[in-house]
Amino acid sequence: MPQEPGPEAERRPKKRILFLFSDTGGGHRSAFQAIQDAMQMRYGESVEFDAVDVIREFKWPLNKQPELYPRVVNTSKFLWALMYHSFDGKRRARWARHLIYRNNRRRLRRLVSEHPADAVVCTHSVIANPAYRAFLTLPERPPFLTVVTDLVTTPSFWYDPRVDHCFVPTESAYRRGLRLGMAPSQMQITGLPVNPHFIKSMTSKAEARRAFGFDPQLPAVLLVSGGEGMGKIHRTVRALDAQPLGAQLLVICGRNDDLRAKLESRDWNNAHRLFGFVSNHHEMPRLMAASDIIVTKAGPSTISEAAIAGLPMIISDRIPGQETGNVRLVTENGAGVYLPKPEKVAERIIEWLREGPEKLQERAANARRIARPEAVWDIADAVWEWANKPKFARTRIY
Repeated sequence: MPQEPGPEAERRPKKRILFLFSDTGGGHRSAFQAIQDAMQMRYGESVEFDAVDVIREFKWPLNKQPELYPRVVNTSKFLWALMYHSFDGKRRARWARHLIYRNNRRRLRRLVSEHPADAVVCTHSVIANPAYRAFLTLPERPPFLTVVTDLVTTPSFWYDPRVDHCFVPTESAYRRGLRLGMAPSQMQITGLPVNPHFIKSMTSKAEARRAFGFDPQLPAVLLVSGGEGMGKIHRTVRALDAQPLGAQLLVICGRNDDLRAKLESRDWNNAHRLFGFVSNHHEMPRLMAASDIIVTKAGPSTISEAAIAGLPMIISDRIPGQETGNVRLVTENGAGVYLPKPEKVAERIIEWLREGPEKLQERAANARRIARPEAVWDIADAVWEWANKPKFARTRIY
């Protein structure tokens, strides 16, 4: 649990943490920010931070991945699945990592020399091995730690037996690491780090509904489209609002102004509220607290947050490959269902609402059982411990 920095924090030697990530999907940034915020709350001025989007430092065309990734996964899932499975294997991943390093080694070596650190935390699978190899060229290197941000079906890129420590979110991720050559002592099952501000901002259903001015009696269905407002949310809203739900619909449109304009202009049959981009730290936890059901894609961060909030989930979309296992995690634990067709989503929500609050509470309890709210503190404390260890002397030239 969080602790306020005490007087001893002033006497600690200041440690510098370097986060390596990339904005190919929101989960890599949110993971490092969660750890950073937890460390800031725990250790105060004894720790300072640096962060680099490593893929943007690569040569063309890899440096364009932050812009290309959302387009590919939202418009051509077949192409993404083909690329994912083409490189998902021990030998194939090793070959790809070697090629990435060889083509970008000068840039990577410059990067590590320009960003000194007492510990390095990597939250992106593709950059982990190339960045680690660049650190090996220093006269002495800081501990190199990886935080796996995929829940169940974890890409082979995550697992490099030479890194110093690897935080994994689930037992399935741990077992896959063993199969790919990781030592048991090298990995630690923690759960996915959820920002401590999210957890701190959780409140009761009644209080959250009061704060937003929602109807205190009507069940609430939260529809999340992601930061960019992508996916089938417009069709899902249409299918839901065609029915007399006896519920209020809370729709997060993200940055998709066109989606919000379309929804604002329709003739609604049910009580509703529309939101643009909402803060993950403050607004999102209160919206989840106010809700009874969430409709979302199978993103690991949203699933982890919804589990902490005790929200039954309807997974309406997934990215092939790394999000496939997330669906299993939710469905096999009774925390929700996977329904990719908007009409089926509407049918299931009507069914759940008709079953009454007791069944919803049962599903909410199932969701809470897969929650790991302490993950961010376990990781933050472990990173601090590694940052206080001696650096490693170079043993060979790369």
